[in-house]
Amino acid sequence: MVRELGLPFDPIERAGQLWEQTWGPAPAMRAATSVFRVQQILLARFDEVLRPHDLTFARYEALVLLRFSRRGELPLKIIGNRLMVHPTSVTNTVDRLTASGYVRRRRNPTDGRGVLAAITAGGRDVVELATAELMALDFGLSVLDAADLEHVVRVLRDVRAAAGDFPG
Repeated sequence: MVRELGLPFDPIERAGQLWEQTWGPAPAMRAATSVFRVQQILLARFDEVLRPHDLTFARYEALVLLRFSRRGELPLKIIGNRLMVHPTSVTNTVDRLTASGYVRRRRNPTDGRGVLAAITAGGRDVVELATAELMALDFGLSVLDAADLEHVVRVLRDVRAAAGDFPG
């Protein structure tokens, strides 16, 4: 069940009005704040779907990354780089996935200090099930049609490229 937020006003619009009264034009602040608010809303919805599988969205992302890897395993350092998270967060995520039986850890044979995380059969099963459930939810974006979704992706890609997320 998706939790309704139920605010009696649009918080971004209210913040934008106050911003303009205090500091001037607010289009960039409204856009950035909208992105963060939508992220929080979507993460809350995803976590509701994933919780019965003993997953958070961060754990789900790590499983998907492992599922997409050629050998079903990656060094923790690579997982952190790809997901843009601190090494401590990767360790905690992999520890939780290991405790759930979705991942196993082993020493990296090519780097004696490094650790590999490998997806297990249970991890493959749960990522397929969780993905089907997130897809049924349309990743929380069913209010947008295909053209709107493509526009959002294109606009945010430009922002990511300008920030150096990848060679644009």
